[in-house]
Amino acid sequence: MKQTDVVLRHLQDIGPITASEAMQEYGIYRLASRISDLKAAGVAIEREMVAGKNRYGDTTHFARYRLKEAIEDELQS
Repeated sequence: MKQTDVVLRHLQDIGPITASEAMQEYGIYRLASRISDLKAAGVAIEREMVAGKNRYGDTTHFARYRLKEAIEDELQS
């Protein structure tokens, strides 16, 4: 199974994903590239920048990706 298939299945079945989650769960080190591949194939994906703390307690920002249709479903609920 291709990495893009794994990422798409995660987005469909589980929901949002970050680079850290992709690395830990699936061994995918270049999530942004796989997201780009999916977008080029016509999959509607949205990026949200979120803040978190690193192991030293410093604030850091990272991307969380999810399907756009999931966002629209949440708004309609």
